Amino acid sequence: MTHAIDDGNARRNVWVLVAAQAILGAQMPMIFTIGGLAGQSLASNACLATLPISLIVLGSMLSATPNAAIMQRFGRQVGFFIGAGAGAVGGLVGAYGLYLGSFPVFLVGSFLTGIYMSAQGFYRFAAADTASDAFRAKAISYVMAGGLLAAVIGPQLVKATSDAFVIPFLGSYMAVIALNVIGAFLFLFLRIPKLPVPSEDAPRGRSRWQLLTTPRIAVAVICATVSYSLMNLVMTSTPLAVVGCGYGPGKAADVVSAHVLAMYVPSFFTGHLINRFGVERIMAAGLVILAGAGAVALNGVELENFFIALILLGVGWNFGFIGATTMLAGAHEPHERGRMQGLNDLIVFGGVTFASLASGGLMNCSGGSPVEGWTAVNLAMAPALVLAGGALLWLVFQPRREEEEA
Repeated sequence: MTHAIDDGNARRNVWVLVAAQAILGAQMPMIFTIGGLAGQSLASNACLATLPISLIVLGSMLSATPNAAIMQRFGRQVGFFIGAGAGAVGGLVGAYGLYLGSFPVFLVGSFLTGIYMSAQGFYRFAAADTASDAFRAKAISYVMAGGLLAAVIGPQLVKATSDAFVIPFLGSYMAVIALNVIGAFLFLFLRIPKLPVPSEDAPRGRSRWQLLTTPRIAVAVICATVSYSLMNLVMTSTPLAVVGCGYGPGKAADVVSAHVLAMYVPSFFTGHLINRFGVERIMAAGLVILAGAGAVALNGVELENFFIALILLGVGWNFGFIGATTMLAGAHEPHERGRMQGLNDLIVFGGVTFASLASGGLMNCSGGSPVEGWTAVNLAMAPALVLAGGALLWLVFQPRREEEEA
């Protein structure tokens, strides 16, 4: 009841998923760059400016478990095709909302885009499905590296299309539709066998509660949630902060582009670092770097502060999230895959939903100026970093405590 381990086939799948991450994934930096700005122009209350981003993450959270179940039952390809279709429809509805000047319609499009975002989240798990233990961390890391091209393509498409029509950003949402339609064809080349239907006497695996109370799984989920949530918390407010501090939308796109590059460039060597130093050390390094990003952001609102803080934010996310994904992938059995991976992404994107909602409120409604809002956003990172750091330390000392008790 396990996938055939074939690193040759795993490498083929990695290349397909890298291309999907680059082409289909380009829509995410696009939408995260313009979603808040478009929301600000449509919403009647500035505190709701980042609500479109929050609806994307909410859609991702709510569709994570159904997506995992579909992939478990029908295979990865089916789930990925559904994701691309939802991304295209989300782009279409978002464009229609902009055309009408309707914030509610725009929010519906954002929610549908979240279904694509959820499917994209499973690319990293799909990379590990047919990989050996030795290749698993590298496979996950390489697929995440496909976001490097997305980091270039997405913001450049924003620059080329945001003013293509009289209605701002309408052209960008038309480009999102095209990316989904073109990128969907890539999944025809994916070769990941479906898991066989289990027999009645086959092992059912651990319950969700048993999985979550397994130490390595619990810590992996906590660190993945904190890494992704803090990245989203800060990135969602970045375009608003950059523009609010006197820089133009073009500069905001450049900062987001640098951030997304920093999210994915380390993926070329993150897997090697995990194999050499251990997953716990790389996750710890990610948390420290995230703290450094907050410190730089709090030190000033010059353009270089935005660039450096967002670059550190990207690197910290990469180490923390890829490390947590690698830890999780090695901590459950194949027949537990749909249950655990869906539960993981439900929790992760639940945290990200809360972070994106908090981001808009902190940025626009916690002070009298963009500088005060930006300060509040970055100060909010501290409690989550303490939680994740404490959980990781607990895991590291867990074997020692068990030895002392023995």
